[in-house]
Amino acid sequence: MNIQWLTKNWKNRIVLSAGIVSYMLLLLLRIPLSRVIGDEGVGLFAPAFELFVLTTLVVTYGMSNAMAGIIRYRVKRERYRNAVKVFRTAFVMNLFLGTVMALFLLFFSSWIAEVLALERLARMAVMAAAPSVFFAALVGIFRGYFNGYGMGVLTAHSQYIEKVAMFAGAILGGRAFYGYGQKVAALYQVEAHSYAYGALGAMLGVFASQVIALLHLLLVYVIYAGAFKGRPGQDNSRRAETRFEIQRMLVINMAPLAAAAVLSNLFMLADQRYFNFCMNVTEQGSVRTAQWGCYYGKFAPLLGICAAISCLSVHGWTGKIANAYEREEYRSMRERMGRAIRNASMVSFPAAVYLAVLGKPFAACCYGRTTAQSAVLAGWLSKSAVIAVLFTFSFLFGQILYKMRMVRELFLSAAVSFVVHLLVAYFMTQRGHMGVDGLLCALILFFGIYMVLAFVFLNRRIKYTPDWFAGVLFPLAAAAVSGLIVYLLNMLLSGAAGAVISIIVSLAAGLFFHILALMLLRVLGEADLQEMPLGFLFITIGRMIGVL
Repeated sequence: MNIQWLTKNWKNRIVLSAGIVSYMLLLLLRIPLSRVIGDEGVGLFAPAFELFVLTTLVVTYGMSNAMAGIIRYRVKRERYRNAVKVFRTAFVMNLFLGTVMALFLLFFSSWIAEVLALERLARMAVMAAAPSVFFAALVGIFRGYFNGYGMGVLTAHSQYIEKVAMFAGAILGGRAFYGYGQKVAALYQVEAHSYAYGALGAMLGVFASQVIALLHLLLVYVIYAGAFKGRPGQDNSRRAETRFEIQRMLVINMAPLAAAAVLSNLFMLADQRYFNFCMNVTEQGSVRTAQWGCYYGKFAPLLGICAAISCLSVHGWTGKIANAYEREEYRSMRERMGRAIRNASMVSFPAAVYLAVLGKPFAACCYGRTTAQSAVLAGWLSKSAVIAVLFTFSFLFGQILYKMRMVRELFLSAAVSFVVHLLVAYFMTQRGHMGVDGLLCALILFFGIYMVLAFVFLNRRIKYTPDWFAGVLFPLAAAAVSGLIVYLLNMLLSGAAGAVISIIVSLAAGLFFHILALMLLRVLGEADLQEMPLGFLFITIGRMIGVL
């Protein structure tokens, strides 16, 4: 029985973590890619990849979730014929959407590169994003189908396969085409051509990952098709739903969710446009692509991975909170909400502090040596580490809104935050010429407003009062103490042992003292420690010093 429980728990973790782990792999991809095609190559790759992500949020995330919910409802009631009709209707709709978006990227690639992103040489990479979007639309359909039939593990596997293939494909494609681009650059005496071809190769690697993911899903579909073949004969549908009814349901369910997802992720594309314009006006256009490549290829991944690790600690609680609300178990719901907020604080606070104090060694690891660009990157990390905290709480409250089907409130939170971000970024970069510093201020406001609005909307329904001491202040104090220890250790070790050793030793010591401080402040108890890796060690220490 215990083995069965462990197996089921492991499968649940695979499914629940697939989205966040996939997101971390996407971020991690950019760091080695910048070594292969250079910061300039990543700067040209950025608009194409962001457009790919934004379009797939519609055809993969929005449509997939909409059709999965509609199919799941019919499968539970054994309305298999209507479930099959939902799949077929969604297939045609998503194929149409994917085709339109792919054709738009293909035929308007010059306008996108020159006007929207202000990066003329990004045109080839944008064109390469077009077939990727088309195949992503097909991938989204099959994922929605399997999710609708309760096969989330299969879709999680496909996500992992897709992202691993994307990681390898982008690196190999970027390397191969960058080498060819160097020959073109030598012929035309324009070095930028090598970076443009490197970005093209990386996007072709992304395209290859979509083909691999689709082939995997088609194989799984063929294998499981026989299992569903006899189900329509057991159909309990009272009537056959029309295609118009299904299309209407799909649009109603897809549009708000897709719009909220797009608005939550559109800031990076807008920020590149603002940044490039600012650099051109201040006569720094010759270095703008490399600077943005550093921002997009090194700064954003380090900050994003830090935030994603924090999100992993709370993702499992969002479904539990929504389930307790649906069952009207309000006391249990508020207890789970308190634990989720406490977990978010315990992980995101130290993560942000460590990122800020270890900015220099992290930057040195990215560049291999201390350079002017390394110092710039370290400064960005120190100034914006608070975003990791804001992102974690925004994710927590946003996911609860989504799972409680408060999609309108989720959309409003994303829309208001994005509009404020656009306005602030505009005035700080276009008027104030603050460059990246202005974008960081706008980004902090974006996630801060998103977090506050999402919590206000959520609290209007669940009526939750936070425990400010155990949930926020005590974890913040523990993070500050451990952050000071990390800072001092890094100062002692960085010169003699190097950046990598300094990071490893400092983080290990910081985490040890952070957990110890949480035990002393009574934030962590024995039950919490039993669920942690190496929790038995801290339980032993706690009993020895009398805090457990």
